[in-house]
Amino acid sequence: MSENCTHDCGSCSADCASRTADFRAEQNQHSNVKKVIGIVSGKGGVGKSLVTSLLAVTARRRGYETAILDADITGPSIPKAFNVHEQLMGTDDGVIPAQTKTGIRLVSLNLLLENETDPVVWRGPIIAGTVKQFWTDVMWGDVDFMFVDMPPGTGDVPLTVFQSLPVDGVILVTSPQELVGMIVKKAARMAEMMNVPVLGLVENMSGFQCDQCGKVHDIFGASHAEAVAKELGIPVCARLPINPKLAAACDKGMVELFEGDWLEKIADAICGEDK
Repeated sequence: MSENCTHDCGSCSADCASRTADFRAEQNQHSNVKKVIGIVSGKGGVGKSLVTSLLAVTARRRGYETAILDADITGPSIPKAFNVHEQLMGTDDGVIPAQTKTGIRLVSLNLLLENETDPVVWRGPIIAGTVKQFWTDVMWGDVDFMFVDMPPGTGDVPLTVFQSLPVDGVILVTSPQELVGMIVKKAARMAEMMNVPVLGLVENMSGFQCDQCGKVHDIFGASHAEAVAKELGIPVCARLPINPKLAAACDKGMVELFEGDWLEKIADAICGEDK
């Protein structure tokens, strides 16, 4: 323990004996979440929300009770992808999550704002506290798999999720650029520090296949996924191509209608075989 220790482990990432204490928060009494999977990357704009959405849809299609906790407080995009806009309601027992058309349960700060475009100008501890409340104050019900859409970086919110929620594993999301791969390694090292398993790597924007000639163009450069995964000792579980139809589905709130089997392998690893 450092001589400058404040004893506030909730805002500290130092690796010391005090970290063996259990800081996990209690679920709401009306929640029974069996497995929590975090979707992380040290870099913004690589597609964490897209991967979160597609994994939740894939698990739901397999018959599992599925939920998304949108931990990206200042940049929430999950509600738009599912065309969910109504404000969340609550009772004396807690907050009632929204539901998508196929029954995926969803909580996001955008569903608590008066206007969806209002900025969230909060300091880190308040943002982290809000994420924790999404776990303790929401009546999630019986959930087989909860996917947590993390904000970029290795700051307050990821630390709060790792310490407060019983995270069973994380999925790393990257894109082909070498710079992104370097930053993604930071997220992997953070998960390692917090004793959270890294289940695999998903590379988004992994080339574009021309409709006319069929050739794949590496618009963002050659892939570095295999090298990054090998260094971290994890598998490359999926490569998501640049797909205009998929992007349009998210923009129109129709992500639940996507066609593609890109994430089936990683869904097998998380969920096991279909029911």
